[in-house]
Amino acid sequence: MLKELIRPFQYPKTKWEAEKGSVSDSSSRFKPKAKAKNWAATLRRIWTYLAHSKGKLMMVLFLVVLSSGLTLLGPFLVGKAIDDYIVLRNNSGLLYTLLGLAGVYLLQSVTVWLQNYWMIGIAQKTVFTMRSQLFEHLHRLPIAYFDKRQHGELMSRVTNDIENVSSTLNSSFIQIFSSVLTLIGAISVMIWLSPLLTLITFLVVPAMFYGTKWITKRTGRLFKEQQKNLGQLNGHIEETISGQRIVKTFSQEKRVISEFKEKNERIRQSAFWAQTFTGFIPKVMNVLNNMSFALIAGVGGILAIQSIISIGAIVVFVEYSRQFTRPLNDLANQFNTLLSAVAGAERVFDILDEEAEEKEESESIRMPEIRGEVSFSNVSFSYEKGGDTIANVSFHAAPGETIAFVGPTGAGKTTLINLLSRFYDADSGVISIDGYDITKIKRADLRKQMAFVLQESFLFQGTVRDNIRYGRLEASDEEVEEAAQLADAHSFIMKMRDQYDTVLKPNGEGISQGQKQLLSIARAILANPTLLILDEATSSIDTVTEIKIQDALQRLMKGRTSFVIAHRLNTIQKADRIIVLQEGKINEAGSHEELLERRGFYYELHNRLITLGDEEQDGLSLGSAERTS
Repeated sequence: MLKELIRPFQYPKTKWEAEKGSVSDSSSRFKPKAKAKNWAATLRRIWTYLAHSKGKLMMVLFLVVLSSGLTLLGPFLVGKAIDDYIVLRNNSGLLYTLLGLAGVYLLQSVTVWLQNYWMIGIAQKTVFTMRSQLFEHLHRLPIAYFDKRQHGELMSRVTNDIENVSSTLNSSFIQIFSSVLTLIGAISVMIWLSPLLTLITFLVVPAMFYGTKWITKRTGRLFKEQQKNLGQLNGHIEETISGQRIVKTFSQEKRVISEFKEKNERIRQSAFWAQTFTGFIPKVMNVLNNMSFALIAGVGGILAIQSIISIGAIVVFVEYSRQFTRPLNDLANQFNTLLSAVAGAERVFDILDEEAEEKEESESIRMPEIRGEVSFSNVSFSYEKGGDTIANVSFHAAPGETIAFVGPTGAGKTTLINLLSRFYDADSGVISIDGYDITKIKRADLRKQMAFVLQESFLFQGTVRDNIRYGRLEASDEEVEEAAQLADAHSFIMKMRDQYDTVLKPNGEGISQGQKQLLSIARAILANPTLLILDEATSSIDTVTEIKIQDALQRLMKGRTSFVIAHRLNTIQKADRIIVLQEGKINEAGSHEELLERRGFYYELHNRLITLGDEEQDGLSLGSAERTS
């Protein structure tokens, strides 16, 4: 009865012909069902990137097949050496077999090196494309997207999440495919060697399967939570470092440290349990492997004593059983790595799936050179549902006219500028320039006609010259210096160590806020816009410096349609028209003198501020910039 269950194993005297099993994706057993839909969709999307290197990828897969076959061939040669040469004391045959075995392992090493080398190239090209697309897409997203998200969290997706994908493609892709092939090949040969010993080996499979399923069901969720928590922590770090001056000014070090500890603890918790559950897999596998080896050795020993199977066959079978359980172990480990990469890729694709600003501009028209006639007609808008930030606002600005917006914080001043520049689109009403509805015009064409000087000036890391030239990249050095002179920035620039070639730190650290603002004004002058936006442009400049640049601003605004938000009286009283906003509506409008004669809201603000000095005026809200996020 025993002999009927066991197929006796004997090596052929000429050459061994191995049966090749069909390759199938047995790894699907390890997919967590709860995540199968997103998991598969994300992998298919990653494949669209890999497909660009399809030829080289096919070569990698061929080398993986070859190296897997060589891995299976090695144990066969060991068994042949034992049964045909060592037992029979055939020295010459043993020598040739050992030379063949050395050749097999050498060739296998070369194929493994080549497949890893090529796969790393494919992986880096893939993540290079993903990272480039992500960065480009971030610059195509509307301002509203950034207003609602932490910048550090977005940075985490560009760096950490893409790096997870890179690491997985570098190693896990080959490992998973190789493990599947080795698993199928090992099972095929084991069945051919001895169905009974194969059946004994399979006794540990259910325990491996259910154990891995139980673990991966939890690690998938934990890895995704870990990536989310990491993004939030990065956002907190970026925010607190950027606002370090405010943190110290208000002595909030303990609070931000406490918040950091809380977010850091969340990462520790999710990472601890993710890595703990992942660490269970090799331990469980080792225990089951040892049990399997013990059973094979025991049963195989009994069969060898009864001359049913040779010693060499037992040695080969033990090695093949190891090659059966090792791929299972590798698949389980790599699957957890794959889950982490999929979680990161999903976060990247979430951004790529966000609708870009220009997506709806397929039917938009190109904007010609404009005269600068601006009209708001019954415009309403709200950042959040439930109440209008501005409601039914209507006004007209003639070409070359200067319009000043005045009103308390939150009245809607900066919102009007955001709508005019299409950082946001109005909920209702029409905004037109020279008769063109701005929603029908390409945003890039619209913004080329504008220049902005905002309350928070921003400078890039680079030379002073390059920061000014940012307003018009094709400008000559002479034009850059002329713009700096008009902005009254030339004198302090010339006192710098390398003058216009002085390299500024990120965001202009190391120079005063007033100097940064002067450089921003020079940048706007160089842009030579038709529409000029001054949003609290002189708020960070001292009174003496402000007096110096008033003439430059007047020259800049001459012949241009200008919109000014300011809280100092001397900045707005020269405007052609002042629009007074209150609770999102126009309270009154007119020139400085006309509004004083009406003795309305503007008159009250004027009387309150006229008795104060400039420094005290800075603290009140005749026209302080409104926060939009």
